[in-house]
Amino acid sequence: MDIAIKECILAIVAIEGARAEGGGCPVFLAKNIQEQEKTSLYLARILGGVVHDLENGILIICKH
Repeated sequence: MDIAIKECILAIVAIEGARAEGGGCPVFLAKNIQEQEKTSLYLARILGGVVHDLENGILIICKH
């Protein structure tokens, strides 16, 4: 039997000042775009997810 987490948002990485609220997933705040991209890349690798840019200062890491 295969038990795995699928099709969910694992984390949110936002630039400080962006409107992001966690509704059950962790929110990480970054000081600038470089820190945001680095943090989201590391989280995606660790969690086995994919980074999606919402183009409003927020990146989400999803599991498909």
